[in-house]
Amino acid sequence: MGADARLKELNLTLPQPATPMANYVGAVRVGSLLFVAGHGPIRHEGKGMTRGKLGRDLSVDEGYQVAREVGLNLLATVRANLGSLDKVKRIVKVLGMVRSAEGFGDQPKVINGFSDLMVEVFGEAIGKHARSAVGMAELPVGIPVEIEMVVEVE
Repeated sequence: MGADARLKELNLTLPQPATPMANYVGAVRVGSLLFVAGHGPIRHEGKGMTRGKLGRDLSVDEGYQVAREVGLNLLATVRANLGSLDKVKRIVKVLGMVRSAEGFGDQPKVINGFSDLMVEVFGEAIGKHARSAVGMAELPVGIPVEIEMVVEVE
């Protein structure tokens, strides 16, 4: 089953691709690699995006859900650039940044929200990836999670 069909089976809908906040593009393709810019959480209808620090304002479980939302946002950009998620050959490398309160050390558990989503959508062989999960003092506009990734494509 392809990734686009798997999204439907999981009852997941991708948002509109995010508009860059500054002077950059959402993704750049170089040969068979798609470099996807850092993305934050999805803006929800009627309210802004999630803000706060993990370990102070948000729990690990809440951060996990935010990282999952960020994954959907990234997939929307990938699909917009490729026309279909079925053109993804491999999620290669991920950098997960977590806005963390002093002493918070569960960044990997937070970024698992993203990683688990990639495996659900693409399966282990394509979705499992190399990854860094790091704590940050601040992220743009107070978001709790920002993730960027490199994807091998057809």
